[in-house]
Amino acid sequence: MSAVRKDAGQDDGHTLAVRDLDVAGAEGALAARLYKASSDGKRDILIVFFHGGGFVDGDLACSDEFLRHLAGASGYPVVLSSTYTLATVKPFPAAVEDAHAVLLWAKKNKTKLGWTGKRMLVAGIEAGANLAAVCALMARDRGAPKLAGQILIMPMLDPGLSTGSMREMPTCADQAKAVNECAAAYRGYLPHAADRSHPYASPLQSSRLKNLPPALILSAEDDPLRDEAEAYGNKLMQSGVTVTMRRMSAARLRDPDGRTQCACRVPALEAIASFVAGLEQEDQALAAGGC
Repeated sequence: MSAVRKDAGQDDGHTLAVRDLDVAGAEGALAARLYKASSDGKRDILIVFFHGGGFVDGDLACSDEFLRHLAGASGYPVVLSSTYTLATVKPFPAAVEDAHAVLLWAKKNKTKLGWTGKRMLVAGIEAGANLAAVCALMARDRGAPKLAGQILIMPMLDPGLSTGSMREMPTCADQAKAVNECAAAYRGYLPHAADRSHPYASPLQSSRLKNLPPALILSAEDDPLRDEAEAYGNKLMQSGVTVTMRRMSAARLRDPDGRTQCACRVPALEAIASFVAGLEQEDQALAAGGC
């Protein structure tokens, strides 16, 4: 049974309908939450979002506030936030298999979601951004579903914790805590050392990055994850993928939940809205050229 809540709308008078529902994961039902601006007709854009929490923690509440704002931006897309199997229950590859299964479920159940099926984007923050990046690889490798884009917000992409920002940040107590949390998260998610180089665990290590959907990659100035996010963006570009990268100002991660709540909410929302608008303009240009 789903629960429906309506929140105050944006400045243009829209209201936001928020509905809890179940979606199909790789091995069973998963809790999910649907955000949709109340308006007539179905929406052309669906953003499937995966929460943070370092693979070992987190739930739908983690990014709830951020997603309420996201659903009111970018042309009022439908936003589907899904849980996944945490590493405390079952380690890699359970989470990524769940994430890909959710995308397939969303494609099959577009009517239930109020979506036309036209454009699906995958998105996430921190560990969820890892899953989003991996979903783009899996969708390409397995032939479905077709993705229009990927949105990676301060992604965890390097289990080796080898980047410059990871090595430099421990000089600050707050960032050192974030580094230690990342290390602990990977120990839980990837207990077998051999898995740490698997492209579905560490997209940054993948040597096959061609033919992936356009990417928006958001890093933050004082985030230990900064350099791996930007390194991945550069590798994607070298493989011919269209990439938009933006380094946001300090995200104030003193609060342990700062990253999952997206302390840099306003610039992130602006960047996502611009990215989605660009995809729409590209589609319109292609359609016009084909007439």
